[in-house]
Amino acid sequence: MASRATEEISSTTTETTYEASIASIDEHDDENDTKERVLHRYFFQEWKLLKSLLDQIVSNGRVTDPSAVNKIRSVFDKYQEQGQLLEPYLETIISPLMLVVRSKTVELGSASDELLDIIKPLCIIIYSLVTVCGYKAVIKFFPHQVSDLELAVSLLEKCHYTTTATTLRQESTGEMEAKCVVLLWLSILVLVPFDISSVDTSVTNVSCFNGLEPSPLVLKIMEFSKDYLSNAGPMRSIAGLLLSKLLTRPDMPKAFISFIEWTHEVISSAADDFMDRFRLLGVVEALAAIFKAGARKSLLDVVPLSWVDTSTLMKSSITSRNPLLRKFLMKLTQRIGLTCLPYHSPTWRYVGRTSLLRENISMTLIDKDTQCINGLDANALIEHKGPDILQEEDMEVPEIIEEIIELLLSGLRDTSKSAEMFLEDTVVRWSAAKGIGRITSRLTSSLSDEVLSSVLELFLQGEGDGSWHGGCLALAELARRGLLLPASLPKVVPVIVKALHYDVRRGPHSVGSHVRDAAAYVCWAFARAYNFSDMKNILERLAPHLLSVACYDREVNCRRAASAAFQENVGRQGTFPHGIDIVNTADYFSLSSRVNSYLNVAVHIAQYKQYLYPFAEELLYNKIGHWEKSLRELAAEALSALVKYDPGYFADFVLEKVIPGTLSSDLCMRHGATIAAGELVLALHTCDFTPSADKQKSLAGVVPAIERARLYRGKGGEIMRAAVSRFISCISVTHLPLLEKIKRSLLDTLLENLRHPNAQIQACAPLIGILSPILYLANKSDEGFNNITLKYLKLLEDPNVAARRGSALAIGALPLEFLLTKWKFVLLKLCGACTIEDNPDERDAEARVNAVRGLVSVCETLTKSVTGSIFSFVDEDVALYQMLKDEVMHTLLKALNDYSVDNRGDVGSWVREAALHGLERCTYILCEKESVGFPGQMSGAKSEMEPFPSAMVETNQRLALFDASLATILVGSLTKQAVEKMDKIRIHAAKVLQKILYNGNIFVPCIPHREKLEGIIPCDVDSEWAVPTFSYPRFVQLLQFSCYSRYVLSGLVISVGGLQDSLKKASIMALLQYLEVTGNGENEKRRSRENLLGTDLLWILQEYKRCDRVIIPTLKTIEVLFSKKFFLNVESLTHDFCSGVLDSLVTELKSSKDFTKLYSGISILGYIASISNQLHARAFSQLLFFLGHRYPKIRKAGADQVYLVLLQNGDIIAEGKLDQALEILSETCWDGDIGEAKQKRSQLYQMAGLEEQTLLKAVDGKPKTNGEQRTSVSDENESYSALVGSSGF
Repeated sequence: MASRATEEISSTTTETTYEASIASIDEHDDENDTKERVLHRYFFQEWKLLKSLLDQIVSNGRVTDPSAVNKIRSVFDKYQEQGQLLEPYLETIISPLMLVVRSKTVELGSASDELLDIIKPLCIIIYSLVTVCGYKAVIKFFPHQVSDLELAVSLLEKCHYTTTATTLRQESTGEMEAKCVVLLWLSILVLVPFDISSVDTSVTNVSCFNGLEPSPLVLKIMEFSKDYLSNAGPMRSIAGLLLSKLLTRPDMPKAFISFIEWTHEVISSAADDFMDRFRLLGVVEALAAIFKAGARKSLLDVVPLSWVDTSTLMKSSITSRNPLLRKFLMKLTQRIGLTCLPYHSPTWRYVGRTSLLRENISMTLIDKDTQCINGLDANALIEHKGPDILQEEDMEVPEIIEEIIELLLSGLRDTSKSAEMFLEDTVVRWSAAKGIGRITSRLTSSLSDEVLSSVLELFLQGEGDGSWHGGCLALAELARRGLLLPASLPKVVPVIVKALHYDVRRGPHSVGSHVRDAAAYVCWAFARAYNFSDMKNILERLAPHLLSVACYDREVNCRRAASAAFQENVGRQGTFPHGIDIVNTADYFSLSSRVNSYLNVAVHIAQYKQYLYPFAEELLYNKIGHWEKSLRELAAEALSALVKYDPGYFADFVLEKVIPGTLSSDLCMRHGATIAAGELVLALHTCDFTPSADKQKSLAGVVPAIERARLYRGKGGEIMRAAVSRFISCISVTHLPLLEKIKRSLLDTLLENLRHPNAQIQACAPLIGILSPILYLANKSDEGFNNITLKYLKLLEDPNVAARRGSALAIGALPLEFLLTKWKFVLLKLCGACTIEDNPDERDAEARVNAVRGLVSVCETLTKSVTGSIFSFVDEDVALYQMLKDEVMHTLLKALNDYSVDNRGDVGSWVREAALHGLERCTYILCEKESVGFPGQMSGAKSEMEPFPSAMVETNQRLALFDASLATILVGSLTKQAVEKMDKIRIHAAKVLQKILYNGNIFVPCIPHREKLEGIIPCDVDSEWAVPTFSYPRFVQLLQFSCYSRYVLSGLVISVGGLQDSLKKASIMALLQYLEVTGNGENEKRRSRENLLGTDLLWILQEYKRCDRVIIPTLKTIEVLFSKKFFLNVESLTHDFCSGVLDSLVTELKSSKDFTKLYSGISILGYIASISNQLHARAFSQLLFFLGHRYPKIRKAGADQVYLVLLQNGDIIAEGKLDQALEILSETCWDGDIGEAKQKRSQLYQMAGLEEQTLLKAVDGKPKTNGEQRTSVSDENESYSALVGSSGF
């Protein structure tokens, strides 16, 4: 039934119907289905859709829907990497389309202007297949009747002389595709098995050509093709292909000679200009195609001329700057050489493998003599086929071959002067390598040995990386073609081993990855070329090196290439020890991560002894001294991971090599050796292996020796400090015997590193240099512990910001023993360090971040105890948790208000982010203690953190460690951060709140409206908090709860009035949707929400008075709400809210120099003045004040707003004076002379019946007495020029 249903699908089937049909087909068994159905199911699932589109095009004879072309191209583009999957469908796709092209050309004629409009979309589809499947697969299905030749030439002529204007659109116009398709069509039509002059209808007398003179049709094709050889697009290559097919016909001798002469003229007169570059490329590419397709007999006559042109052009300056031209010249050179040498299969060639499984199996049954004939022994080959080989040795080789081979060898060394041309050099060397292989296959045995010797000279000491790369490619080609005899492998393998590890330092980087990749390719070629009996000894040498590269190479492509070569050898040779297990471990995906390769894959392979020691030597000699810092550190860690397999070897041999390297003159070596020494000591300790006394003494002297050599100074001093910190940490864990003098020296080193301005060194010193080393190095007494603690606490007040940063981290990492006696002092000091410094010159965001982190870490250290309380007295335990609640939580909540800004931007966000994580961890500490029972009563005093009386508990109530008051402040503060403008902070705040609500181990109690919060913040949402349109509508719902509304609104206004457009739109939309209530009780709910929102906005204006960071976006928010008619409809709400806003504007706009604030304030005054109530006169009076403002733009904005107010509220001015007032507003140049503006303003005051006043006037409108007059405050921006200067214009 399914198959019948599939057959009934029409050409207009939609994608949904197609998917349903595929689903029905899938019910069948793949083994019983037809080939076509299996292909449709797995390899070309879009076939039904594509077929319907093509049928529609063919039935209409043209493309009626331009979008169909784009749909078809998008389907083909999916198969760009696997074009062979489309090949079974090419005939069905191409033949109907080409028939439409042919029929329309016949029907409309080449003179029709409509013709190109029809064939261009069709050619776009066909050329898309050419790019995916290649032209060879496509042109097989082009029509190739003899009569089509003239038709195609006329169509090409039409395309050639018809050019459209250039377009900037992304989609193609089809002009280029049409030319390419017609040229490809001609490339198969010119192969007609008749004399072309007999096909040319323009020739009246065929006999006059005698098969020698080119007919007009041929001349026309050559003319067009020559033009396209100068094209920069794909037409150049296709024109060369067409010329190679046309000129190598037996009836084209004169045309061929004339073209060669033309190319000689082009090459001889080549100039280094833009057009000549492309024409040279086209000419050389066409010659290479001709020498590939032509008969040897006809080509020999033009070899001298072509070789002279090639060698001359190769030496020119034009070629040195054009790698693509050099590539084509390499192709042409090798094909000239192949033309000079007759083709024959060399009897000396190595034939080691066959492609038939039956013959491979039968190899084990034939006798040894026959096996030797097909195998390694060159002497046996001469004995069996001596006469043939001797006859080959007598073969004459033209002298030109030596020059050709020399040129190809120089191509193997090809290197551009520019580093950006590296990939282009590769294609030149690759082409030269293939040419060496092809020409060597036609040489005698002795000459092939000379070629091999010349190739091996590329690996000499003075050669560059390009020579090594080209040499590897050439060796791989010789091996693949059986031209590298097994007898030569002992000379080749050492070279390949060196190439596998080729890495040459050049300045701050190294070169050699392409050489290592090519060397792995050689090993891959060996696996495919030789019998396992010939490769047995070779593989034992190659296996460790291949696996070293596969596990430890810096570049992922080299690791994968070496792994592929190893896998190929395991599969074909089968003699690698533990090959199957290693192949399963070191696969394509496991080697993609460098860390996984070093620490997992290599460690697994190293369990086999034959690979352990090569791995250790690779890390020891090549990797711990590598130029990349991160790789040195990873190599040291990887080296320590191998210790468990042979601790004695690493304790004796490896440490003996590493310790002297800590004083090496090379920075990379001494850094890597220092880290490696520490990691090895730590690994030996883990294995319960103790180094010898001499080694311990040497290790104890590493750091003093480094300090005596003054290696902390100069270049690399910072890197060495971090390495020494790690080394101290490692030897401390192992309790390496040290003298007291050395211990004190190491402690001083750690303290000095803490004071270093480099953040990475500071992080290394406390986090890995104190936890264990302090206990090990310090004096084991309370006095010794206190001295160290006090030393770090003193640094918290150091003027050096680097010292403050490091000491905060260090205190956070101190062990419990150092905190027991001074814990109160430590907590208070850290709380003080978390606040913004009073002195602006000493403010440092990183120091506060580290203080927050250190504070939380100290709290966790003090409260973590397996047996319960760490204190002997209950009162101390109570005091600790009381301080944690009152002081620490208050400090962390205060840190959420750190909005410091410097030239790096909002650096306070770093502090807020650290505080968010700290609040989460401290909340868990309090709740965990609360859950197990907290001894003692805590004070019932009012918390300093609570700004809202509604959230206070009764003073006579017993306060728990985590009560409703603290929960309200915590959740409110988190929601405030979750609706602010920084994406990173919003995400962190939402995730912290999510964890607090849904923590499975510790329940956080007393959270008001918990059910509503859980509905707003689901537990299964993770990554969507970064999307404003997802997060804002959820958190805005909390505005309906008075305990959270002020927190949420104070953060929301920052987003609503911010500069980021997408964030502003999302936040405004969420707020408006919240206010626009729908459903039952709509008016009452809306009135209630407006009332609460208005109250909260007034609170923000008072709480953040004169704080432009909050006030400006709040004013913008009020402006937006006024524009949406909120707060303007309810009389009582409008009066109270507008009165409060006017009071705030008096304070905020006075002497303000911020244009954004002034604009928003003026707009708000305009909205209030437009309301018909008792406040409009007061607002209008303040608005008129700005008509005489010192800044012209503000006067202009005020005048515009006054004009709008008068149009909307005519009651402000008497009806008889309204027209006169409007005339004054419209005709006065408010951004001109300020004197005139003030005069006009006075007239408007008189018309409105208002007294001129300033913003300094009392809010209630009553004039102040002389005693109450405030002292005049001088403004630093007394002039407009001062404001412009301060604004940065």
